[in-house]
Amino acid sequence: MPKDPTASSKRAPKLDCDGNPVKTKRVKKEKDPNAPKRPLSAYMYFSQDWRERIKTENPDVSFGEIGRLLGLKWKGLSEEEKKPYEDMASRDKKRHEAEKAEYERS
Repeated sequence: MPKDPTASSKRAPKLDCDGNPVKTKRVKKEKDPNAPKRPLSAYMYFSQDWRERIKTENPDVSFGEIGRLLGLKWKGLSEEEKKPYEDMASRDKKRHEAEKAEYERS
């Protein structure tokens, strides 16, 4: 038998005095300053490498537009052209795994 669409397994939302739902903020988990930094992706290495070039070629372009141009350039690269960035990301991932294991031991 199908579930009643009006019935919900979720708790009823809290309401303010006017009957409107009250938004609750999530408590942000404290980040340990000693935790290892997360590894960068191949795209992030590419964007670090190319951002200044794109900015000098297009000085009047906004930050968001530079990101869009970087994305288009990344998508246009062949697998061979992406390989150096993927290798850097792979090395960074191994570094992160080693640092994370050391961090969890301590």
